[in-house]
Amino acid sequence: MKIIFLSIGLLVSTSLFSQTLSLVSPANANFINVRDYCQSANGKEIYLTIQSVQENVAQIICIKNNNWEKAFLLAFNDSFNYLEPFLTADGKRLFFASNRPREKNQIKVGDFNIWYVERENEKSAWSDPIFLSDSVNTEEDEFYPSVAANGNIYFTKDSKKGLGKDDIYVSYWLGNGYSKPKLLNQNINSEGYEFNAFVSADEKFILYTKYNTDEGFGSGDLYVAKKDKDGNWLPAKNLGEAINSSAMEYCPFYDSNEKTLYFTSRRSKIKPQKFSSLRELQETLLQGENGMSRIYKVKLEIE
Repeated sequence: MKIIFLSIGLLVSTSLFSQTLSLVSPANANFINVRDYCQSANGKEIYLTIQSVQENVAQIICIKNNNWEKAFLLAFNDSFNYLEPFLTADGKRLFFASNRPREKNQIKVGDFNIWYVERENEKSAWSDPIFLSDSVNTEEDEFYPSVAANGNIYFTKDSKKGLGKDDIYVSYWLGNGYSKPKLLNQNINSEGYEFNAFVSADEKFILYTKYNTDEGFGSGDLYVAKKDKDGNWLPAKNLGEAINSSAMEYCPFYDSNEKTLYFTSRRSKIKPQKFSSLRELQETLLQGENGMSRIYKVKLEIE
């Protein structure tokens, strides 16, 4: 699929160029649902979520040096759910969402909170999961952490005090802890669903999903928003049909060095047809773009 990128207000580069939207790797098809892409600053590590069809099982895996055939399960995974990894720029802390209980010896599933593991360097083992903060985490569900260079953390929260079903919040790093979550303004959030926000390191823009909007292309669409000179969020813009489809697009990650957008989509290329054999049917149904969650990449310059 050839993509022609047009200017989205002042958000996306005004220069016109074409790129190919593609699966990040054919090895996506090795997994049932694969989602939540993030990578290290040097590109040598990739972290993903592998999920069951009914999404009741979720575990985080790692891929070294782009060798998808040797992907491995992270050691801290257990019988609880782990998803939506975010690696800090120095590679020393990996944030994620989990429904593991707060107390180590408990066996009852908890609500979803934000946790992290840490290490000394890329060759070191990850620590046991660490509960982020009572300032950020509550008895409601918190998901999809994304951390700016100054430590501020953006995340999705399902709260009765929000504007809608899911909303995007920020907790500011105060030097010795986090502030209480602050709901982003109504240029970002609405009475509907907003979730999975990726924030740029300098907090100049966020990428996130809005669900089932009037101007959307169907299901969840990716949007981008910037701040004005006073630091307030401007109205978000749909990234357009070159990226969004009638299927769900979500879980964005942006590589600012390579100017590349990574995101998860449930789009499908499977069409009704007559099959000559069971083998052909099976091969068609199991192909990479089959309606299951898959990770795509595309060049995109955001100014």
